[in-house]
Amino acid sequence: MESTTGLNKAGGVRKFLNSKAFMLVVMIVAEVIFFTIVSKGMYISMFNVRNILSSMVITAYLTAGAVFLMISGNIDLSTAQVSTIAGVVMAKLLLAGMPWPLAVILTIAGSAFIGLINSVLINEFHFMPFVATMSVSYVAQGIMLLITHGAAVDVENPAIVWIGTYRIFKQIPVNVIFTFIIFAIYGIILARSKFGKHLYLIGGNPVAARLAGLDPKKMWYVLFINNAALGGVAGMLQAARLRAGTTNGIANGMFAGTTGAILGGVSFGGGSGGMGGAFIGLVMINAFNSGLTVVGVNPYWQTVASGMLLLIALTFDYFNMRRLEGLK
Repeated sequence: MESTTGLNKAGGVRKFLNSKAFMLVVMIVAEVIFFTIVSKGMYISMFNVRNILSSMVITAYLTAGAVFLMISGNIDLSTAQVSTIAGVVMAKLLLAGMPWPLAVILTIAGSAFIGLINSVLINEFHFMPFVATMSVSYVAQGIMLLITHGAAVDVENPAIVWIGTYRIFKQIPVNVIFTFIIFAIYGIILARSKFGKHLYLIGGNPVAARLAGLDPKKMWYVLFINNAALGGVAGMLQAARLRAGTTNGIANGMFAGTTGAILGGVSFGGGSGGMGGAFIGLVMINAFNSGLTVVGVNPYWQTVASGMLLLIALTFDYFNMRRLEGLK
């Protein structure tokens, strides 16, 4: 019995050492060592570590939604714009005197409604997800500009500002704790629940899923609505942290969640990946961007580097899909 347990543990260790997650951990360690040396220790200061954690908060919600969608074989390019308009809408509702719990609920509901529109276009009108969500993204951007006339909207509600800025022991941002909890919940749903198992089956083989009695269309409705709602939460947190709903928000991070998911082993082809790997990919992206800032890399070159990171992620995904096809 003990020998069997030992073999299982050894097999698990070997599996991890051969996994993409282990490679990413090694790359993160290399990043930390390199940027720490170049920055003469500034990179691992408490201030910068806190900044890395804070920068992960917004992207984490985008990544969580992207993981579920991509495993199902879909993609949503409207999430960043949904996040941006959510921050503005919440700020407008608060400015109008609405109680903050109601403003938050209505903002999430509005974000979810955009996800429902995406679902209808894709499931009922058979639009390609790329085309449908990109179109909705432009519509959301236009509505946001009409609402704000291009100006930022201040957020002064004490409860919302507390969520965005409070630090536990004056060091750990409270929204980081909330984010870890959400990520853990979604990870458990994906790895342990019947919903998660059905999700992998639908993404890996929709035809087999239908033959097994599953309804992919119903699942896709849930996933697009969930993804948009998470984007809304991300936008509200960003507005709370900045104390303003801004028109640029996180719209420049259209592929942030997708990049983290792909780096973490989630395939565009669907049916593979997990929240653990996506979290490691998320850490890698934010640690990398923070390192570039600390060592004083020109912001324009940071954009180039971020694009290269996305290309690397897509390349990894391509070769991973080829490898999986070779195993069939």
